[in-house]
Parts: sequence; structure tokens; C-alpha cells
Amino acid sequence: MVDLDDLLIYRRLDASGMLDHLHQFPEQCRLVWEKVLKFGLPPEYSPVDKVVILGMGGSAIGGDMVRRLALAESKMPVWVHRDYGLPPFVDSNTLVIASSYSGNTEETLSAFTASLKTPAKKLAITAGGKLKQLADKEGIPVFSIDYQAPPRAAFPHSFVPLVGIFQKLGLLGDKSADLKQALQILNKLAGDLVETTPLVANPAKQLATKLRGSLVVIYGGEVLSEVARRWKNQLNENSKAWAFFELFPELNHNAVVGYEFPPEIKDRVFVVLPHSALFSPRSQLHYEATAKLLAESGISHEVVEAVGETALAQVMSLVLFGDYVSFYLAMLNETDPTPLAAVDFVKRYLARFNPADG
Repeated sequence: MVDLDDLLIYRRLDASGMLDHLHQFPEQCRLVWEKVLKFGLPPEYSPVDKVVILGMGGSAIGGDMVRRLALAESKMPVWVHRDYGLPPFVDSNTLVIASSYSGNTEETLSAFTASLKTPAKKLAITAGGKLKQLADKEGIPVFSIDYQAPPRAAFPHSFVPLVGIFQKLGLLGDKSADLKQALQILNKLAGDLVETTPLVANPAKQLATKLRGSLVVIYGGEVLSEVARRWKNQLNENSKAWAFFELFPELNHNAVVGYEFPPEIKDRVFVVLPHSALFSPRSQLHYEATAKLLAESGISHEVVEAVGETALAQVMSLVLFGDYVSFYLAMLNETDPTPLAAVDFVKRYLARFNPADG
């Protein structure tokens, strides 16, 4: 079995340098926040009554999380669109934000191209590609990403700009103090989780060791709902592992009934429950009842407590924690976390067909 305290394994298995991006996570968040505060939005972008965020995979997760934050502070609906085309409700009072790290994501380009035929306000977040070319051609503002990384490792560049943009639009309050607290927590957490911190004192290494060989299910609720999605995605992409996510309170109306069959699966499932002290009393009870059901059913599980006094700090700290867990699980699986052979296969397969055909 791989020894996570043997630093040589990281040189051998992490050939593409995913660990470097984890090291840079806190600093990238700081730099992007400073950059977005200087980013100017056209004055006519303020009077909108809904926001549609276009994206897929690692470029879309920032939209999910800012949507969840906005739910607590704004009456304005926010829709995250992971598909081709465009929702029919997009109109002149809509702000469409296309988020694609590469700028070449097929589904996002389809939706953004469709938006050009509407009177909606538009904005792009990208490192380049066709999305930037289209936006520049149409005179559409672009928040440029200047960090080289796989899209999922560029999370600070897909999430933090949206927090700043939503703040400028009045959909979120001033998050400067919240982000300052988040950065303090991230810097401390990074020291706790870094590869040089031994297993006995490293909670990410400990949890990854427990997850090895299991089908992982993440149970999330309220502001941590999208954290559950992020953990699932990272375990899939970095660890090359089966993982799924379920959301409270819905999972208590169906998922908990499925613990019985097939009985042999119980020994191969591990449930992770990201938890926040900010949850409402009813959500707290949902977590307690579910933990009891898991224990009674003999299903391995663990509650992971969010750190910080604000929702923003808790979300960001749990994202970093989950990223490290998925990285260490990749090491235990003896696989390079960066390459995505299956995703690349699908892209090559789709490229054989004219987009108009599908």
C-alpha cells in the first residue's frame, strides 16, 4: 500500500503537478479577489432581474456555489445552465455569464452563441479560446483568467470572480471581510493538509485512507449542497473513483430507504457528510437522523465539520479540504490525478460529428 508520508510518491505519481495547484489555492484566491474588485462592469448591467451562468464541470461549479450564496441574500433568481442551447426565459433583463476555462467547451459555446441572438447582457470568464474570440468580436466584457491549470484546479478563478461580480451587482453584500477570514482559514488549513504534514496529524490523508476501495457518496445540505457536488466531481476526476452526491432534505425521502439491498454493497460504501454549524435547526435534525440510520445499517460514514464563521469561509475551506482528500486518494490509487482519458475520449468522439447533427 502507498505510504502517504513518503514524499517520493508525489514525484512518481503526480507527474502533471496537481499538488502545485493545491499549494497555490489560497494565494490564487487572494489575487483573483484583488483583480475582480478592479474589474469594471458596464453601468447598464445593474438593472437585471435574473442571472444565467453557462458552464460545465470545473468551470460551472463556481456558478453553483455563488448561486447558493445568493439564495440567502437576494430575491433574484440565478440559473446554472449545463447544456446546449439557452433557457427560453432569457431576455433583455437577463445577465448571461459564460464560464469556460479553456474557452472551447462545446456546450458552453453553444449556449453563449445562442445568447448572442438575444438582447441579454453578456459576460465571459475564460482564459481564451473561441469564447474569448466571440466575446471580443461582439464587444462583450471578458474577465480573463491568467492562471495555467486544469479547469478543476482553477476553482479560485471560476468562483471568486463571480462573488465579486455578484457583489458589484448588489446580489451579494460586501464580502471583503468574509473573504479576508476565508483566506486566513485557507492559509492555516493548507499547512494542516500539505503533504509534509504526516498522516497522524493530517485529516485529509486520514479521510482518503478511509475512502480507499470504497464507493463514496457525499451528503450535503443548505450552503454546503454544492460542496457535495464539488467533492463528488473531484473524487471522479482526480481519484479516478466512483463517487456520487445526494442533497438534504430530499435524500431523507428516498436515499435512506435504499440501504438494505443488495446487502453486500454496505461493506463497500462510505458516506461523507459535510456539516456546518450555520445549518438551520431542522437541517441539523436531518443530519442527526441520517447518521443514526447509517450507523444502524452498518454503513461507514464520517461527518466533516466546516471551518469559519461565515458561509463563504466554510465553503472555500471545505473545497480545499476535499481537493486534498481527492489528491491523496489518487495517490493511494496509484494514479496521476491530472489526465482525464475518458473525458478526452468523449470529446474526440463528439468531434467526429457535426454539432448541427446533434
